Amino acid sequence: MFRPKLPDVPSLPTPPVTPQQMQAPVPSPGRPVAPYVGIGAGAVAAVVVVGIVLTALLAALAVSAVSVAIAAVVLRSLVSSAHQR
Repeated sequence: MFRPKLPDVPSLPTPPVTPQQMQAPVPSPGRPVAPYVGIGAGAVAAVVVVGIVLTALLAALAVSAVSVAIAAVVLRSLVSSAHQR
């Protein structure tokens, strides 16, 4: 009594689905792809090598800076203790 009556939704006819076969595109014979792949791999290798070298140089610089700072603190303490005696 208190429930509204909803109209029935008509179902739409669905067209039959036919499976389609996908074909891979045929590469054009005028332009080879292999030389571009070789250049790209060489460029990536060069960037990786340069990155490794720069990282190693930065690490060496940081270690050198820390060792110089420690040597400066030790020398300063030696000089100050010599002046107090």
